[in-house]
Amino acid sequence: MTLELLSALILFALVTSATPGPNNLMLMASGANYGFTRSIPHMLGISIGFGLMIVLVGAGLAQIFDSYPWSYTILKLLSVLYLSYLAWKIATAAPIDGKTAEGRPMTFLQAAAFQWVNPKAWAMALTALSVYAPEQTLAAFALVAVVFATVNLPAITAWTVLGQQLARVLTNPRRLAGFNWTMAALLIASLYPVLWPA
Repeated sequence: MTLELLSALILFALVTSATPGPNNLMLMASGANYGFTRSIPHMLGISIGFGLMIVLVGAGLAQIFDSYPWSYTILKLLSVLYLSYLAWKIATAAPIDGKTAEGRPMTFLQAAAFQWVNPKAWAMALTALSVYAPEQTLAAFALVAVVFATVNLPAITAWTVLGQQLARVLTNPRRLAGFNWTMAALLIASLYPVLWPA
């Protein structure tokens, strides 16, 4: 990979990782509801899970969509259903007080598995692999995955910290509930490009 292509990949990874999407909205809600430390497995699951997804998709899973176009429709349906479920979980999250551990953030494995039904993750992976890995080799796919993991983790950490900082304002249960319902609505809104592509 040329230095010019690598620079473009880093910029693409930064912009797509830092802009709002299902992962970032869920991390902001997690930071607000559970704090930074309890959200670390969620963050690592996203970063490592997405890197693994890039390698596996590059290694051949993308051809499934080419061979069986209906499989993409099934993925879309699963994405909508699962994101709707997550939106409901966010909207109805119980406030955490200092004495209880009620509720829990997403685990590492849940966050890693979520990448497979995250429409934004699929769009990012397919674009990155087709544009920034022209050699279509396992080494090229691995390089794209490493770049994304390196750039992605600081970007998603910022969203979690933002959520944690918002928790200072969300000490009132009604404000927290309003925030959670807003995050849930934004998560559902993030499905718009999937349901009604341009």
